[in-house]
Formats: sequence, C-alpha cells, structure tokens
Amino acid sequence: MNPRQDALQIFNAAVTAVQPAQLLYAHLSFSGDALKISNHTLPLESFRNLYVIGAGKAAAAMAVVTEKIIGKYITEGIVVTKYGHALPCNRIKILEGAHPVPDEHCENAVKATVQLLQRATEHDIIICLISGGASALWCDVPEGITLEEIQTTFDKLIKSGASIQEINTVRKHLSSIKGGQLAKYCNGARLFSLIISDVPGDDVSVIASGPTIADETTFEDAYTVLIKYDLFQSLPWSIQAYINAGISGKIADTPKPGNPVFWNTVNTNIGSNAVALKAASAKARDLGYSTHINTTLIIGDVEEEAKKLIDSVMAYNSTKPACLLQGGETTVRVTGNGKGGRNQHFVLAALNFMDTTEDITSHNNVLILSGGTDGTDGPTDAAGAIGDASIIQSAKEKALFIQDYLHDHNAYNFFEQTGGLLITGATQTNVIDIMLAIVY
Repeated sequence: MNPRQDALQIFNAAVTAVQPAQLLYAHLSFSGDALKISNHTLPLESFRNLYVIGAGKAAAAMAVVTEKIIGKYITEGIVVTKYGHALPCNRIKILEGAHPVPDEHCENAVKATVQLLQRATEHDIIICLISGGASALWCDVPEGITLEEIQTTFDKLIKSGASIQEINTVRKHLSSIKGGQLAKYCNGARLFSLIISDVPGDDVSVIASGPTIADETTFEDAYTVLIKYDLFQSLPWSIQAYINAGISGKIADTPKPGNPVFWNTVNTNIGSNAVALKAASAKARDLGYSTHINTTLIIGDVEEEAKKLIDSVMAYNSTKPACLLQGGETTVRVTGNGKGGRNQHFVLAALNFMDTTEDITSHNNVLILSGGTDGTDGPTDAAGAIGDASIIQSAKEKALFIQDYLHDHNAYNFFEQTGGLLITGATQTNVIDIMLAIVY
C-alpha cells in the first residue's frame, strides 16, 4: 500500500468522472433527423441556425465534445475559458481570459458573445455551455464603471470570506448578462444551457452567476453582502453609486421568475461534486480501502473545516485502511501576503492540528489531500496539496514553522519546499473541491 499514490489515484478518478466527455453524451445527441438536447427532441426542419456559446474552466472541453456530437449542424460558436485551458475546435471559436479576477479579454469575450447572440432569431437554437469560473470569464463592465474598478471589487470579495452565493449575488448586480440577463439577448431563440456545477447545493442560479436563470436576489441583497463583510465603503465610488442607483430603482434589477424572457429557456445541470465523490469512493474500494463519504458539502471557514476532518480522523476506530471523503468549497478570509489557495490552506491547517495534538503518534498513519477538480487552486499552478507525517518532518528539518505560513496565507511556498504540492495541470472540468483523509 502506498497512501500517497493511492490518494492521487482516488482524486484522479473523481476528476475523470466529471469530464465533459463523460457527461455531455447523456444530454446531447443526434438521432435520425433530430437533435436531442436535455430530453427535448428538435427536428432539423424546426430551426434555421444553431449557435453555441459558453464560459468556464471546462468550456473548451465542453465545446470539443459538442463538436464531436453535432459539429456539422453548428452555424457558429464562441466560448471563453481560463488561460491555459484552450483546446482546438473547428466551428467554435475558443477565447481565453483571466480568472479569478477578470481582465480585458474577459470583457471582450462578453462583447463578442453578445454580438453573436444579436444575430439569432426566434427560428434558431442556442446551446450555452456553462461551468465554474464563468462569473469571472464572462465579465462585462456597466456604464459609469471601469474594468479596474470591477477588478478591485471582485478581488476584495474573493478575499473577504464571503460564500460563493454571496459573491455571485454582488456579481449579478454589477453586470448586464449575469442573473438571467443573458437570455434577453437571445431574441426569442430557444436557449438550452448545459451546466457543470461548481457550487455547493448545485443551485443553477448561483453557478456562473446564473446568466440564463431567473434571479431572486436584488440590489438590496448585494448591498447587504457588502455591508456584512465591511466592504461597501472601501469600494470605488462608482460601484457604490451603481448599487445605490439599483436600490432606488434607477437601474432595472435582474429578471425574476416568471419573466417572459425565460419562456424558451431550458437549464440542465449535467455534472456535480456528488458524481465525483461517488467515483472517488469506488476507486478507493478498488484499492482496498473502507470508504466513507460525508454527504454534507463543506462550506465553512477553511481552518475550522480542516479541524473537523482531523477530529474525524482521530476519532476513527473502524476498519483500516480507510478513506474518508468529502467535497465542497471552504471560505477563506485572506489577511496575509503569501501565495496559495483554499485547498493548500486546508491541508496546511490540517497539518497544524495534527502537529499540535497531544497524541503525537496518532498522525503517523494519516494522509490528507485537498484539491480543486479544475486543477488550479487560487492564483497558483497547483490544484491543492497533500500532507502527512513526512511533510511535517520535512518542515521541522528545514526549520519551517507551519503556524507562520498559516498566518501569512503562504501555503504554496510551504508545500513547494516540503514536497506537498498537488500538481495536475488543467483538468478541463470543475465541480469544486475534493477532500480526503487516508487512515492506515
């Protein structure tokens, strides 16, 4: 048994299970003289043009699979993905932009997408490919605001400790496409969104800030989030003014349930963290582990959640070797100036709890892995990290103090020096994070 290699195989099995090639064929096909999209049969004579749009870390891979299935029927397409995630396509144009803080290429991608949609009519079909990361990659800039001011706002939100639901509530109200607003550009065309979920609970109105979904949040809700995290007064004046104008009704709110703009819209969630966890559990069993899945998605503070997992490990007294699995998206309030991401910070916090427990021998046969299924964790080239007693020992030999790196949110540099970085490269999918503990 090699716990580290086994952990990597388990994580990779989770990622493989939610690849677009595994997911799309169940929701998109061609049979006879008709397309089938999300259980809707569309005879070829029922539409004139078929457009494909999309955004997200998995968007390029989704575009490739879409072309394989129905390529010859695609009139035109354009999707945007994160730098380094592009793949070659024939009929669908692939653009790249920055994530998690958008840049001018993200803004230009929105403009190009809207221009394409404006060519659509009620006689056409639009397939929208959405995955995690699209909130940043589809970034438009409202009138009176600059891209730099949007970047500042998004950066502060990401570092504030706000949940993804709260972050996207604000994003929806600093946009003319998010929160269901993209649908208004479709000119009555039938719109089918195929969505890979990267949010806890798989709420399609939250994924990618719900560009094709009716939005129940308001400008007042966005303001409440900004006040909750003590951000509103620190934001650029233009952002404050825009939110206030929305609250007073001077700017129209996002379209709500029942709005006619959604009458021709179908939204389908085709993949989620639960699918990945099921595959991870199956792989762990194949490797000889007793498996246990925590079905409650992890959404709390990163250090608190790391302690909970370590507590579960220390209390475990059943069949060994065992693999404890969970998924979710922890929140991080960044206060230091270091480099890292929530998954690396999770493992570093877990190591800290292991190292400081009174039962010093209890962690000798424990391994912790936490990784983003998209292959990237925060603004780094790592998907996450792996930690065990050997990493703790390496840190001691190098005189690296775990608590110092925790305080400075500098997990990447810690694991780079101790050999604990989880490097996968772009995985072409995104269903948030997988966390596991191996006890042996």
